[in-house]
Amino acid sequence: MKNFLIFSGLLFIVNSCTMNNYPIRNSYPNYSNSSSANTEREYNELLKTYKPETADVLTDLLNGSSDNPQTSISIENKSRCNMVLTVSGNNFYRKIPIGAGKVGYAMIPKNQNYKLSGMVCQSAYSSSKYITNSYAITLSN
Repeated sequence: MKNFLIFSGLLFIVNSCTMNNYPIRNSYPNYSNSSSANTEREYNELLKTYKPETADVLTDLLNGSSDNPQTSISIENKSRCNMVLTVSGNNFYRKIPIGAGKVGYAMIPKNQNYKLSGMVCQSAYSSSKYITNSYAITLSN
């Protein structure tokens, strides 16, 4: 019986020394792979600095001139999600934040090929267009 008590006491001491009272932590960082979360984060960041070209776009739409080297592009977002449309062409790159149910727009150099791309509610949109005059598209999910 004496040996049993000594053995139990030693076992208790050893066991209490090896147990830690620290919370279990995952050694890997927790990154979200959700494209919609990334799009929403990018949308909110762009809103802080984005300057819409409202007057120039309206002038182009109402008085479109063949002499002007630029034209307008407008994107209607009929989805329930905010989005960011990337417009890239020869020496041109712009990201346009477009809220759910809103219209985004920008002035771009005309007579160029452009790649338009973005995420609309976890669906990828990508298109290549040669734009010569004002251009409008409607996106929905």
